[in-house]
Amino acid sequence: MIIVYPIILTPAKCGYVVSVPDLDINTQGSDIADAIFMARDAIGLWGICEQDENRTIPKPSVIEPQHKPGELISWVDVDFEEYRRKNDNRTVRRNITLPAWLDYAANKANINVSGFIQTALKEHLQVNKS
Repeated sequence: MIIVYPIILTPAKCGYVVSVPDLDINTQGSDIADAIFMARDAIGLWGICEQDENRTIPKPSVIEPQHKPGELISWVDVDFEEYRRKNDNRTVRRNITLPAWLDYAANKANINVSGFIQTALKEHLQVNKS
């Protein structure tokens, strides 16, 4: 389920400081786009940690938060379940089929087939996760 939280962006020397009043958390970004990205990441991480500790995640405010002149207000959408799936670094076992000659060649060349497949999938999907 997607939840939308209000955020306050405060101009700083190097970008923006972001506060999420409903959750009492802060982050920062180098520009507005980065600040919103970082806010979504901070909210997502905070939320799944709360879930893992069996604590209730507060519902977002439906009104604009109080802010000072020069500060910007925006709204950030977060899907905690999707955030968890995208950031789950557990390993999973997959059974793949290779021709025997290819498996032999990989073993002879000391190629870690699992690592190679991970690298190839990351390149193909254009993701940079470690």
